[in-house]
Amino acid sequence: MSYILFIINDAPYGNERAYNALRLAGAIAAKEDANVRVFLMADAVGCAKDHQKVPEGYYNTQLMLSKIVRKGDVALCGTCMDARGLAESELIEGAKRSTLAQLADWTQEADKVLVF
Repeated sequence: MSYILFIINDAPYGNERAYNALRLAGAIAAKEDANVRVFLMADAVGCAKDHQKVPEGYYNTQLMLSKIVRKGDVALCGTCMDARGLAESELIEGAKRSTLAQLADWTQEADKVLVF
């Protein structure tokens, strides 16, 4: 089984980097032989905010991450959460507050690291 780490830095909306990263992570997570981990940093921590309301027909990063959580791991930089006033109680189910030390461990364990 291969371990693939996605590090996402951009805000959930405003450009399509987070969207494209989550699309790819979801497609890989759907495969039998892959283990996907997603680490959200900087403005990307907003991707895991629960109860997002987006316009009809627009992508929803909360829903995209929820699919990844079922088969992989989703962690958020705690310092980045604090800087943006995002509490752990506001996160989607399965997403966890984390640390740079956790990211370092995941990076060492990963077969591939993709940064968006």
